Amino acid sequence: MEFDVVELPESDHPTAGEKAPDFTRPLVNDEYWEDTSLSALLDDGPVLLVFHSMDGAFPATYLWSELQDRNFGAYDLTVVGLSISSPYEHKSFIKEQGLADTEFRLFSDPKSEVARSYGIEYSLDGMEGVSEPRPATFLIDGDGTISYSWVAEEWPAFPDYDDLEDVIDTELA
Repeated sequence: MEFDVVELPESDHPTAGEKAPDFTRPLVNDEYWEDTSLSALLDDGPVLLVFHSMDGAFPATYLWSELQDRNFGAYDLTVVGLSISSPYEHKSFIKEQGLADTEFRLFSDPKSEVARSYGIEYSLDGMEGVSEPRPATFLIDGDGTISYSWVAEEWPAFPDYDDLEDVIDTELA
């Protein structure tokens, strides 16, 4: 598969030690969706917030396949994704990727407002007025403080999954 690697502009994203911006968006599973806030998820403990490209794109498919292969279920951790895809697209993606058998859920943010609040929104080449979040992961503890962040500097890019797993193991062990 061939694709161009695109350098992304510098971002102004929150980093470890900073509070994660709160938001409310539709949170989708394989059966339904409902407006849910990040802070409501944090009431149950730490959250791994994963920003990804629109559903069906190779990077999103690869990312969620890799995350499913990791043993995040062994931790008291909620793993949620966020992209510009609609709740309907998320429901289809969840079924296609086998996420229905996991605890993973996906936030829908079609206008990329959450990505903007995190400083990671970027405009898609050749699509006037269309933006999405750059790939990013934030491990957020129960009080809303970011303990780990990774944000892509180019597209496509993926987090170092082994590093992410090590951080989660260290932070939540």
